Amino acid sequence: MGWFTKLLKGSNHKIYGGQYHGKYGDDRIGDNHNISTDELTDIEREEIDRAIALSLSEEDQKGKKVIEDESQSEDEELCQIEEEEDEHLAKVRDEEDEVDEHPAKVQQEEDDHLANVQLEEDEQLARAIQESLNMDSPPRHDSGSIFQPYPLQFPPGYRICAGCNTEIGHGRFLSCMGAVWHPECFRCHACNLPITDYEFSMSGNRPYHKSCYREQNHPRCDVCKNFIPTNSAGLIEYRAHPFWLQKYCPSHERDGTPRCCSCERMEPRDTKYLLLDDGRKLCLECLDSSIMDTHECQPLYLEIQEFYEGLNMKVEQQIPMLLVERQALNEAMEGEKNGHHHLPETRGLCLSEEQTVTTILKRPKIGAGYRVIDMITEPYRLIRQCEVTAILVLYGLPRLLTGSILAHEMMHGWLRLKGYPNLSPEVEEGICQVLAHMWLDSEIYTGSGNDGASSSSSSSSSTSSKKGKRSDFEKKLGEFFKHQIESDTSSAYGDGFRLGNQATLKYGLRRTLDHIRMTGSFPL
Repeated sequence: MGWFTKLLKGSNHKIYGGQYHGKYGDDRIGDNHNISTDELTDIEREEIDRAIALSLSEEDQKGKKVIEDESQSEDEELCQIEEEEDEHLAKVRDEEDEVDEHPAKVQQEEDDHLANVQLEEDEQLARAIQESLNMDSPPRHDSGSIFQPYPLQFPPGYRICAGCNTEIGHGRFLSCMGAVWHPECFRCHACNLPITDYEFSMSGNRPYHKSCYREQNHPRCDVCKNFIPTNSAGLIEYRAHPFWLQKYCPSHERDGTPRCCSCERMEPRDTKYLLLDDGRKLCLECLDSSIMDTHECQPLYLEIQEFYEGLNMKVEQQIPMLLVERQALNEAMEGEKNGHHHLPETRGLCLSEEQTVTTILKRPKIGAGYRVIDMITEPYRLIRQCEVTAILVLYGLPRLLTGSILAHEMMHGWLRLKGYPNLSPEVEEGICQVLAHMWLDSEIYTGSGNDGASSSSSSSSSTSSKKGKRSDFEKKLGEFFKHQIESDTSSAYGDGFRLGNQATLKYGLRRTLDHIRMTGSFPL
């Protein structure tokens, strides 16, 4: 086998001076083969002998000259014989070469076959190694190329795409999530486009582009509309309104971002709130049912009086009701000796002192820059005819909030007019909050009330007192005002409401009020 192998590599064969040179390792052929007369045949020897005899006979006849000619002839014959011997030897060499070339050709074919077999075995080994590398390695989701070359041919059905359930065949394939995929079949669950990035995100065992995953799962600020940044610890930190669940960056609490004076939602960058004359801002949804002047609020005031009559708590005296600006309300609060005030901002006031108050006479207009303009006011002199001189309410608030403030302040007036002794802030403010909460309940759940005043300057008093279906946002707004009362953290308004509401639910409103008249406290 070694000889055939070396033969297949080829050898340089040369003939020099009757010698054969060829490298075959230990199996050297024709090494130093010298040509001599001992190897001549019998016929050749007889011809030489005959030629010598003939030469000798001619020498006797022709003498010395003949002998010289014969010597010359003999030389020619010897040359001829040597040429014939050379030709014969060359013929023998050719035959030996032909004999040598035949087994070399056969051996070359056998070696080609063996080489093909060996190549096929090497390919199978390489295929097994590649399969082990592709299938056994865990998928990488965060780095490295996700496309793997398909180096060799595989039998049909060897790889099935997890996306389309068909054979993958030749070319690139994707190995991840414990399966293999056509590159075009590995798609984002959000946008349904192929994932060709080196990194992707997972959620619920479903792949996403990193950008799509962030769009769906990373919270955006409802104010600036940007992704909420991470803090120094790398965590997403944001603020959220407890009722509306409005999410916003913590920085907006310090950068002067305004809030709606009614629903407390922050003003988004892409939305413009209405700027009221006293510096407050009102969102567009709250503006839709806002009440802007004293005349517009009178029908709602009558509804609150009817609500009290329905509870057998009719207010006999006619108490003036005025809508005022923030500054007028604060000035009146400073001149009032009695009463308790809700901080940080008071929205309503029940007066018992004689004062002159500036009230809003006509609904203002909305001018350039979304500002309130043409505010018309007039002074109103309050004369003490009874224990209560007037009820003041902040203007520009939605109908449900204005109504709950009126219900609260009217309870203050009812307690004073009915001769209730001086009550602690917890009891007096608490029972007033209970009445405001009850009115909101009646508006939201019983369907009584009205659609709210129109935001246009042409809305009339009949519009604000008209009963009918309210918008979904107004219902939600009513729930928010109830939530504000229920979750108040102050001792007078918050704790007082929870104690008064518990007593009212347990004993009823009439028995609770009787207990307050006698003891100055809520029944337990």
